[in-house]
Amino acid sequence: MRRTISSLIWALWMAPPTLAAQSAESTRPGVRPILPRAEEIALARSAAPPEVSGAASVLVLERGKGYVPAETGTNGVTCYVSRSQPEAIEPHCFDREGSETILQMDLREAELREWGKSEAEIKEDIAEGLRMGRFRLPRRPAMSYMMSAAQVLYNEQGERAGQWQPHLMIYVPYLTAEDLGLGSTPSFQAAVVVDPGKPTANIMIVVKDFVEPARR
Repeated sequence: MRRTISSLIWALWMAPPTLAAQSAESTRPGVRPILPRAEEIALARSAAPPEVSGAASVLVLERGKGYVPAETGTNGVTCYVSRSQPEAIEPHCFDREGSETILQMDLREAELREWGKSEAEIKEDIAEGLRMGRFRLPRRPAMSYMMSAAQVLYNEQGERAGQWQPHLMIYVPYLTAEDLGLGSTPSFQAAVVVDPGKPTANIMIVVKDFVEPARR
């Protein structure tokens, strides 16, 4: 993982917009809403049990920048609220390896969305980053906790799934369901491979209990 929380954020490649530009950007279709800072921190930490998230670093989304450090932790875990869709609330807590790898790509995607880049441009930027070594894939299984009771999830088609279920995501690059002996029909009694055969392939495992955001 990065040695300091500040190295989670790639240096900005252009100057931030003016206040007038920021106001215009806030109404651009597809823009991710900015949450009150304390609320976003509480949501981020609710991705994992307090034993994990209590000593984690936390990132928050800022207009025109992407995610920036809000609180510095001590255990190598990084928590933030992802927004893969404009109205999504997806609290994640990544372990040390996940923070160094998968999270870095997620942060770059968010940064590019804040600049108004298309999803096709974002996908190509990440692919180029992997080719050029700006990003790396996990060298061991990397963990993301997604156990927040406040999650609001959407599928790839933009359809709202809502709270759904608490779960863990274990990233193993290029993994397929066949590698685990799983059939072609997903079953949550075992596990589900998300993004099979891709660099971001992961095993999704449903767990028993949600974590409620702490009152702040």
